[in-house]
Amino acid sequence: MMIAFLPIARTTFDIPFAEAKTDDARRTLRALIGDGITMLDPGALITDMDGARAAASLLSEQPLDLVIVFQATFADSTLITAITDATDAPILLWAVCEPQVGGRLRLNSFCGINLAAYALKRRGIRYAHLYADPDDAGAAATLQELFAAGRAVRLLRGARVGVVGTRPDGFEPCDYDPAWLEGALGVKVYPYDLQTMFDRADALKANDSARLDARYTAVAGDLPNLAEMNNDQVRGTLSFYEAMGDTIHADQLKGVAVRCWPETFLKRDCAICAASSMLTDRGIPASCEADVNGAVSQLILQSLSESPAFSADLVAADAQTNTGVFWHCGLAPLSFCDPEAVPRAALHSNRQRPLLMEFPLKPGRVTLARLTHAGDSGAHRLVIGSGEMIRAPMQFTGTSGVCRFDTPVSTVLDTILDKGLDHHFTLTYGDHSAALRRFAAFAGLEAIPL
Repeated sequence: MMIAFLPIARTTFDIPFAEAKTDDARRTLRALIGDGITMLDPGALITDMDGARAAASLLSEQPLDLVIVFQATFADSTLITAITDATDAPILLWAVCEPQVGGRLRLNSFCGINLAAYALKRRGIRYAHLYADPDDAGAAATLQELFAAGRAVRLLRGARVGVVGTRPDGFEPCDYDPAWLEGALGVKVYPYDLQTMFDRADALKANDSARLDARYTAVAGDLPNLAEMNNDQVRGTLSFYEAMGDTIHADQLKGVAVRCWPETFLKRDCAICAASSMLTDRGIPASCEADVNGAVSQLILQSLSESPAFSADLVAADAQTNTGVFWHCGLAPLSFCDPEAVPRAALHSNRQRPLLMEFPLKPGRVTLARLTHAGDSGAHRLVIGSGEMIRAPMQFTGTSGVCRFDTPVSTVLDTILDKGLDHHFTLTYGDHSAALRRFAAFAGLEAIPL
């Protein structure tokens, strides 16, 4: 990750005081970013157009996740526009508080970002704002949210997502708009023919038994009852996983969406749920039903949480306990398994074919998201929710978990049905809803609270 810290000022204000505030901001940032983030810093206040142009030249050469414009003192909008014209990275306008002790107006920092905000909004440039001193605990929390949101924005720009086959009939939420995804988010969709992927898997199954043997042994270490499953059918799942892995590596895909039924059952005599589970655990989000927006939603949450995310159906709700059950056939990543449970190999509940992962989801805070174009307008928006996954017995075969929502479950259901939302919701562990809202703002997406 790479950020830029650009302090701007005018020399007619209290420069020594401005420099002290700037140094405080540097210390705060360096304490937050650690070793994993590079910070570009001119090292001195930018006080004129020559300095702004030099900073702009530096920005134009770097793939930045966030540009922090630190308003050390008031400055007119010429400096900020010279800087922002050189980058498409998310922008933070940061102003500090003014000491109200009488006498001279020493910084006039807030008025500076006020003027900057007007100029950027008129130019259609998205930005976040922060009005706080560097030692404010709230400032540190906001900065961390913005780091995560900026990283997600940058990750999507240029990301390649594969879609294997087309969505099943009647599954309209799995439609997607490739032009919008590329134009608005920078995500390029790569389509693949389903039969071609089957052929690659079949060739691997026929010609590389040693590779499949090694994969089988690795999976058996996680699923103690794997030997109970039909071996040939299991190897069908594993060959698909290996073929997908080869394609992902060759084409540098960041995620995949696969038409998983009915062809996998009818033409290959297996289920590919476990293949999607293993890919997701590798950091390659894999969604079913050729749900491209689901895979993109997984990518967003994975970036924010730095851990896997998977898509599931909301299949049950209980108003008395304020809970809902998230379920899918068996494609949750094994890292989501409740540590008190033992994951098992399983058959698809409707088609009776392996290989599925079967386990209850682990307890813990969860964040929910869904990139959607639901509704009669067709505009893309971002569903955002949160809750607590609670420890509970297996609710259904496959992978499922009981979530206690932060809002009344009746409100959740009303929102889903009144707005006609998609049937897939993506979840990851941890409380990332604030960062997700920051991402939505940077991406120009209206947020729908769940």
